[in-house]
Parts: sequence; C-alpha cells; structure tokens
Amino acid sequence: MAGMLDGINQRTMLAGQNRLELLLFRLQGRQVFGINVFKVKEVVQCPPLTQTPGAHKVIRGIASLRGNNIPVMDLCHAIGGPQMGDPADYFIIITEYNRRMLAFLVGNVERIVNTHWEDILPPPSGVGRSSYMTAVTDIDGSLVEIIDVEKVLSEVLGIDEEITRPIEETGADLDKLKVLVVDDSMVARHQIKKVMDEIGVEAILAKDGSEALEMLMSWSKEGKVSDWLAMVISDIEMPKLDGYSLVTAIREDSNLTDLYVILHSSLSGVFNENMVKKVGADHFLAKFMPDDLVARVTERLKQLSS
Repeated sequence: MAGMLDGINQRTMLAGQNRLELLLFRLQGRQVFGINVFKVKEVVQCPPLTQTPGAHKVIRGIASLRGNNIPVMDLCHAIGGPQMGDPADYFIIITEYNRRMLAFLVGNVERIVNTHWEDILPPPSGVGRSSYMTAVTDIDGSLVEIIDVEKVLSEVLGIDEEITRPIEETGADLDKLKVLVVDDSMVARHQIKKVMDEIGVEAILAKDGSEALEMLMSWSKEGKVSDWLAMVISDIEMPKLDGYSLVTAIREDSNLTDLYVILHSSLSGVFNENMVKKVGADHFLAKFMPDDLVARVTERLKQLSS
C-alpha cells in the first residue's frame, strides 16, 4: 500500500499544468471518492487507536505513528453516513491540511489516477448546501466524488474563524475597491468573505478558477482592472482551472498582469511556496488563519492608498 505513493517528488511536475493525481478510495458501499495526492502523506492499515474522552463523535481515536499523534476521523460518519466498524479492519489515509496532520478512516484504497482539473467539475446544480461534495469527475465510467474537506474540518474540529487582532485603518477608499475571492468550497468562500466584511471591503465570489477567469476577462475588456480590484484571493485546488493556471492566465493578459494575487490554500509546504513564485503570484497564505489574512489584505490596501 505504501508503494502506491512512491515517487511523489516526480508528481510535482503536474502542478502548473492544470493537472493532478487523485488517490481513489471507498468508504462503505460502491461509491468511489478521490483526494489530491499532494495532500496525502501515507496510506496504512489502521493501527491501534487511543481513545480521547470528550472527543467529537467522528474522531475514532488517536494513532501514534513515527512520533506523531494523529487524530483519526471516520470520514463516512463525518459526511452523514453510518459509523464504520472496527477501525482495525480498515485503512487510514494520513493527510496534511492547514499545516496539521489528520488521518481519514476509509474502507479501502484503490489506485492513483492522473487527470486534468478541467475534467474535475462542480457538483450537479441540484446539490444543496448540506452536501459534502465539492466536485465530481468521471474515471473509467465511474463517478468519483471529491469531498469538501474544509466543511468537514469546520464541523468536526471547529476551525477558528474569529479575528483576534485589531483591524488597522488603511487609508484606502474602500467604497471604490473590491476583492475577488475564488474557492470551490462554500465554507472557505464564506470564511474569506467574513474577513473581508470585517475589513470593510466588498468581496466578489467565484466558485472555481474558470468562473473567475471569465469574470476577469470580461472586466479586462472594459479597461485596467487593477484600478478598482484590490486583489484576487484564490484557492489552488479547484474544478476546471486550478489556482496556478489562473495566475498564469492573469499574468499573460496586459490589462490584468499587475493584479495582486494571493494563493490561499490548505496545501502547505515549501513546494507550494516555490510554485507560487514560479507562476507569479504575489503571496501564499495557508488556510485558514484569519489574522494572517487580515494582515496581508490590510498591508495591500495601505500600499494602494499611498
């Protein structure tokens, strides 16, 4: 099972080409799910778990692996399904989200597939707010669901969305400036918009890179966008067009090229920071740290007022 992830360094070549690799797995039943390989550290048979009194019902226990104590989350139960059986009968996918190691208890892990972000599509329009699906794709005739992990983490771990630092005056004319927020997760869009509301700047929302690029190209035809668009805050992993490719497209348009772009992602590590520089983004922020986001946005607004 561990060999499935061998050669991860070679997979970094996919980034910036609007491509990704998905690790396919099942929970209980026939439905296939996928997770970006870049978020996966390891896949192992579930080891013995230490119980934590008072933990959320979705947390099945703590796994001790290679000196790390890792919470193990019953992913089936987290998205509204039944609790899985004895963890010892299943596998765990060890991941890194928001600079934190977490493990998802899953039924079985199948294989890794190479695909394109343009083939990763938003959920069907009939899917409601209660859904945990953030995207879907077709792999060999089978529907693969990609789970909105930000929503799961917010509900289970209670991600802190509160701003603790005082918000500074920027001197910018906030009535004339706007921020474009791009993220496929409804929860993440809400989190960022809440921060923008606190700062006092209007957020325009887009659910993926393709929708955001269409907006930007439309505005570009009307003139220099950076006169009123203070910045773009974009996720990296998104259906149709990822954040890296969105930045590349922005830099190639003469009316957009000087836009200030922050890539804001749960993908962490030196590699992602290097990719941010490679595609020409102005800054990288790890999700979700509201104080860091406030600091970066207010700094940019001060630059615009000077």
